[in-house]
Amino acid sequence: MQQDKNTAVVSVLGKDRVGIIAGISNLLSEYNININDISQTILDDIFTMVMIVDLKDVVIEESDISDKLRELGDKLGVQITIQHTELFNKMHRI
Repeated sequence: MQQDKNTAVVSVLGKDRVGIIAGISNLLSEYNININDISQTILDDIFTMVMIVDLKDVVIEESDISDKLRELGDKLGVQITIQHTELFNKMHRI
């Protein structure tokens, strides 16, 4: 899959509980953000998830979606971050 300025990485980390995936996917859907790829796992009750999302048709300012995800993370008891794919790749290069 080609990743460009219209894609972003959403990362989630926290204690596992019911509704994390549903809450995040519902919020993204509300703003017309498509999930292109998703990986999640639970290790010793710690929930981790990474999503590649498409921002091409987003109907909210990007800084606002970051705030909305942060607020949702507070409600769900997890940390949620979003970064453009280019920035994510540069930050995680060895």
